[in-house]
Amino acid sequence: MVKMVSPLFQITNFLHRHHRCMLCRLPVDTPDQHWCQPCLARFPRTPYCHGCGTTTLTMTEYCGRCLTRPPPWQRCYRLGEYRFPLRQLVHKFKFGHQFWLARPLGTLLAQAIPEPAPLLLPVPLHPWRQLTRSFNQSTLLATAIAEATGSRCQPDLLRRTRHNPAQHQLNKAQRQTNLRDAFRLRKPIVRPSSPLPSHVALVDDVVTTGSTLSVLTRLLLAEGVERVDIYCLCYTPAGK
Repeated sequence: MVKMVSPLFQITNFLHRHHRCMLCRLPVDTPDQHWCQPCLARFPRTPYCHGCGTTTLTMTEYCGRCLTRPPPWQRCYRLGEYRFPLRQLVHKFKFGHQFWLARPLGTLLAQAIPEPAPLLLPVPLHPWRQLTRSFNQSTLLATAIAEATGSRCQPDLLRRTRHNPAQHQLNKAQRQTNLRDAFRLRKPIVRPSSPLPSHVALVDDVVTTGSTLSVLTRLLLAEGVERVDIYCLCYTPAGK
């Protein structure tokens, strides 16, 4: 069977045919090496809580906050904190239309996931917001992770039904109100009775309060999914 490669990801190989680091632009050895070792060593790899993603002193299953109020999902996997160089890379990826960053970032994140979910669902954008941005960064990221892990990405299963203000503009209470009845699960047309797998992962670029992911997780759990994980590039505390 011939493996089909997305045209978006073919651009990555085109851009890196001269084998240069994506941060410092110095030469690297192979086209699959997206960053040189000195730059890669600067990626934040701090220990964190596998519940909410917040930075901790040591790697832990649940921090004190999650022990008191556990998140609705089971595990959260991230690359690091929202600071250099991830902050700059995410900004270029999300707002600078450098969509080819999805593959190296997604591949790097995939290496931190010991048991990948068989189905990856990107956090959806409202059609109007996706039209103005021209792409959904979470879909590209989920596609890259799926390619690296052998999972399946289904970007059209979740849909956003209301065009709300952007979450980063709101405080925690406003975020929860903003998301009320904002998402729906699209029922399959061909096999409407086909169940979702027991293990599903939601993919997003940055996690702050987790309000959006909580709503989507509960939506999936109500449909019979037993385990929901979160895959994200960065975690950042609210207000940063």
